[in-house]
Amino acid sequence: MQVLLANLLHHCKGCKVMSKTPGFTKVVMELIVLLHSQSVKIAKGADHVVLVMGLDQTQESEDHDRVDLLLPPKQQKLISSIARVAKNPVILVLLSGGPVDISFAKNDQRIGSILWTGYPGEAGGRALAEIIFGDHNPGGRLPVTWYPQSYVNVPMTDMRMRPEPSSSYPGRTYRFYQGPKAFEFALHNLFSVRMRLGLFDGNPVTQPYGTIGSDKMGAEACEKMKYTVKVRVKNHGEMAGKHPMLLFVRQPKMVNGRPVKQLVAFQSVNLNAGERAEVEFELRPCEHLSSAKKDGSMVIEEGSYLLSIEDKESEIQVVK
Repeated sequence: MQVLLANLLHHCKGCKVMSKTPGFTKVVMELIVLLHSQSVKIAKGADHVVLVMGLDQTQESEDHDRVDLLLPPKQQKLISSIARVAKNPVILVLLSGGPVDISFAKNDQRIGSILWTGYPGEAGGRALAEIIFGDHNPGGRLPVTWYPQSYVNVPMTDMRMRPEPSSSYPGRTYRFYQGPKAFEFALHNLFSVRMRLGLFDGNPVTQPYGTIGSDKMGAEACEKMKYTVKVRVKNHGEMAGKHPMLLFVRQPKMVNGRPVKQLVAFQSVNLNAGERAEVEFELRPCEHLSSAKKDGSMVIEEGSYLLSIEDKESEIQVVK
């Protein structure tokens, strides 16, 4: 940003880590108070504010797990303080390797956008600046569910995927967990690209699969059952950009331990402002509609299945 803005940029450095002992980050509290005051003062006089917050490898690393899902001490207070005095909505940039519960920021209308960058490396600063200033519009999806802080109460000794209501066990991952979330798996931020989607055929489609063992059908029969899902998409924004499209399949009711939904295909489309495109996905019923029985055998169950891309859904029927 300094390269792009030169003298127009006012920068306030963050806190220094005084000790890198795993599990214990010692900072000088007087320094934090001073930096907090300086940051708020700069934010008051700035036209736009970019806050870079998050974690580093003193909080999370290969051999060091976090004890909670929150930002380090004082960061939430600093974010809220700056958002309160900023002239325009704040851009919040998060550095982390894993999810962080920032529900307070998500629900704060004074924070205009939140950009998660992971740990982007030495070219990350330049890439971040190009995204913020609209020179690059890469698109993106969250690769995991961002759970709320309360999820730390789920015991790490229980790694079952499916929920167990009788013991209040909530389950894990987007496929089974239905509790509150800080952010959904595959959540997207379109920046200035506003896509509209439409399934070519929204009417029910009947495929004569029957309730049979899909692992006993053979490769040739499974190959014949494949078909194409076509989707229309248009960029209604004013900028070109990339839009990742994810195709999910789900059943209207969660029965027999089936997932809430299942990602079955994805691809990205690059569109200029106002440009349209047709995107195709291949649906393979033996793989995408089958589920495992208790004995491990795979079957395709009778009934309705919903194909969904964002807020669009189309129904297919599996019948004998």
